[in-house]
Amino acid sequence: MRSLRSRYLRGNLVLGFVILNTIVVLIPLFIIIAYVVVQGFNYISIDFFTKELGSPARGMLGEPTGLVHTIIGTAVVDLIAIIISIPFGVGAGVMLSEYPDHWANPVLRVLNDTLNGMPAVLKGLLAWFLVVKPMGSFSGLSGGVALAFVMFPIIARATESALMNIPWSIREAGLAIGLPRWRVILSTIIPAAKTGLVTGFLIAFARAAGEAAPLVFTSFGNNYMPVKFMGWIFGPVDTLPMRLYSLAISPYEHWHGLGWAAAIVLLSVIIASFVIARFVIRDKK
Repeated sequence: MRSLRSRYLRGNLVLGFVILNTIVVLIPLFIIIAYVVVQGFNYISIDFFTKELGSPARGMLGEPTGLVHTIIGTAVVDLIAIIISIPFGVGAGVMLSEYPDHWANPVLRVLNDTLNGMPAVLKGLLAWFLVVKPMGSFSGLSGGVALAFVMFPIIARATESALMNIPWSIREAGLAIGLPRWRVILSTIIPAAKTGLVTGFLIAFARAAGEAAPLVFTSFGNNYMPVKFMGWIFGPVDTLPMRLYSLAISPYEHWHGLGWAAAIVLLSVIIASFVIARFVIRDKK
């Protein structure tokens, strides 16, 4: 009986220790979120989502300013990054998981780990060399390529882990009825691992959505809406992480407030991505 009580006591102590450490970790997070919301809440308005930033004189003269071009530009750049990174990331994950003995896997794994550990600013320089320099101008496309380099290794690793969790008996069942291996992967293995894949996509998106350093060399930024639709892709495009940085170091108080408001929007997008990922995992369980 004493042994059982001591075991319950030790279990409760460990549980209390874990809860205490969790609270200690969450307190700074809640302080940061509360501070950002308090600083930028007054600048969240209809104008913020419908007006351009323009020149500093607009804010100093009391004219309405906003970051609608920044929000749209962020969506465009992130969408380009998703379109580029998901096929290559899933393909790399499939290669690493389904063809473990392939001669290219050691090289692919080294490249994936190197890209994952590379500073984000170097990925921006890589995108500048591959896209900006040949095109001769900054663009939303180059920004999407830079963020694709950020997302690719995360998606590849998440895909590999998700596919490895699928029992080999499912693969054997598909092969036993005469299906080619590529058809088994596309029709059976990937659908069975869709929960893990979607989770990896969301985590990769949340990781890339807050990156500003790669975009300095690629999308560059713009205070106004592009004149033509293709300007979103082939012209300089503003994004929330980079605009937040530029507003923070500006000497104008009004721009500082818009920077805090931009931080609220960016923080909301990232938190929403992680919350959706947690719900996807919960459904899997």
